[in-house]
Amino acid sequence: MNSTHLKRKGSFNVVNILTLAVVAFIVQGCGGSGSDSKNNQPVENFTPVVTQTGIITFDEASKTAQPIELFLYYPNDTLNNISWQQTAGNNLVFHAGNTKGIAFTPSMAGDYSFQVNFTRNGQNETLSHTFTVSNDNSQIAARLGHAVLEGNDVSLRVSIENSALNKDSIIWQQLSGPSVTFSESTEGENAFYFKAPAVSIDSLLTFSVSASDGVTQHQDTVAILVENAPTISTNENIAYDTRLATVFPFNANSPYADVLVDCVYSNAIDFRTSCRLNKLPLIAQDTTTPTIEDIMDRVVVSHQWMGQRFKEFLQNSDQQGDFKNLLRATTAIVISYDVRPSYYWVVTGAIHLDPNNLWLTPDERDTINEAPDYRASFGDSLNFVMPWRYVKNNNYASYSYPENLRVTRDASDGIYNLASLMYHELAHANDFFAQSTWSNIDRNDRILDAADKIIQTTGIQSDSLSTTLPLNGVEMYRLAQVRYKGETATSSEKNYSPSDVTSFFSPEHAPQFYNYSSKREDYAMLFDGFMMKARYDIDRDIAITNQPQSASEQYIVTWGQRGRIGDENIKQRVDYVTRRILPEFTSASGIISNLPAPIAMESGKTWTENLTISPSVNQTEKVAIDGLPFNNSKGYRMNANGPMFYEKPMPIRKNN
Repeated sequence: MNSTHLKRKGSFNVVNILTLAVVAFIVQGCGGSGSDSKNNQPVENFTPVVTQTGIITFDEASKTAQPIELFLYYPNDTLNNISWQQTAGNNLVFHAGNTKGIAFTPSMAGDYSFQVNFTRNGQNETLSHTFTVSNDNSQIAARLGHAVLEGNDVSLRVSIENSALNKDSIIWQQLSGPSVTFSESTEGENAFYFKAPAVSIDSLLTFSVSASDGVTQHQDTVAILVENAPTISTNENIAYDTRLATVFPFNANSPYADVLVDCVYSNAIDFRTSCRLNKLPLIAQDTTTPTIEDIMDRVVVSHQWMGQRFKEFLQNSDQQGDFKNLLRATTAIVISYDVRPSYYWVVTGAIHLDPNNLWLTPDERDTINEAPDYRASFGDSLNFVMPWRYVKNNNYASYSYPENLRVTRDASDGIYNLASLMYHELAHANDFFAQSTWSNIDRNDRILDAADKIIQTTGIQSDSLSTTLPLNGVEMYRLAQVRYKGETATSSEKNYSPSDVTSFFSPEHAPQFYNYSSKREDYAMLFDGFMMKARYDIDRDIAITNQPQSASEQYIVTWGQRGRIGDENIKQRVDYVTRRILPEFTSASGIISNLPAPIAMESGKTWTENLTISPSVNQTEKVAIDGLPFNNSKGYRMNANGPMFYEKPMPIRKNN
């Protein structure tokens, strides 16, 4: 923590609620007033004062466009059945109404009131709170205050509402609470990340962020409530050894509501005692023709909006029934703010989806942890990059919106990213539990044991592919372990040039670099790339370029192709996996046989210049969203760092 502590001037009023003899308080908006100070002088320190009874509020009125947090705080008691409701004022949007902390951003001045109902140590109680928002507009806004468990990953972001403020002058500091360690330098950064510290009782952390316009230092503060949580066992059979977010069933009335979380997303899951299939079966064991409601009964979320957006995706974007069919091989779908990257895990039989593919509004996006994919720096020591992208009509098929843009997007903007992710993760599920195995799975088995039995008897489908139609690129396999698994590159591997890698990869029978990360990923990559072409007429580009050493350096293509699945040697591998993963797709073989030959990129041109290589496309179809220019730094997904998903391997269980 930075040793310089800011302190904000301010006072508080305690309004005693004598009818509720509660040892509790609600802290409003450590975000407070969005204080300003002249001549770039930091504002003096403010530390929340704890009182045993009542509601604490600050006498400085909040401003419009400034986030406000409300926390329900009982450090020594057990709280359940929390439910926040707004009772007065212009409608506010908040997405964590069943937790100890909510946050929202008023857009209009006026008086606002909230009520929170909850049980404390088994007794029903209610608290209420009123605050005033002034007509002044906040120049800087820190988001998003919320409640987390100790050990959870936390991200906070600042929005600069005044263009005169200098981004390079941004300074984050911790004001109060147990000290945290920032993941990297925060000076000049719009966001920062940390791991919630261990606490013995629920504890509030407060942070300030400031930026200057050269004359005035504008500041906002934000709070995080860190909840005490049971210690995670150090037993080597524990499935998750890092803290998971708090999640709950999307459908409270699901027949599996009482077991879903414990079976698929809990720090108590043990490889040796995980749920049996008679407790949480594959969807296919309940029905081979699931409805959307059947599937939603298996959804676990950290925020209700995530399940709602997923349901809308199934309702509006699964006309062929692919996803309902593919989901039969899973036990559950986990969508949580802390999932990144997405993955399938045979230990629980669930797929885990990053909600970044689902948000539509800025308020929804605010609830998602921004911590980068842990693999982001893997492969930095290599002398080449293999970027990829989805392309339709000589244009990027989907868009990536910079986090500092508070925009609302249409559901159609995220369809392609989510569809490709679903095809990929569900290919893994149907690799372990192909349709041919469903009738023989014993409900008395744990799902991991059921998978082991299949592996030991017939083997799973990706094993068969690696034997029947194997990949042979030894060099590519090694490089993939460096790039995607974080292994250390040898001196020879560090010196491989883009031309060297071209000689390794171009004659091979894999459509992507990621195919070489494992047999399981080879199987899934063949399927998802073909399904995106078959269902959406979207091609995937792959190239081999230099490794830029600065933000201004371009990616120069040494070799590249569009639609590599049309290579004759790859087609037969695509047909092999598609027949096994989705046998209902009876016309797939005909589509595969008619796939066009790959289109070559032009060597020596940049990755961006090679976007328009398909013939006979009306260039007026290229439409920028929100005025963003067509380049990789302004919002279009390039995927130079690899796919947004990964394989979580089978564990090695210990008998002790």
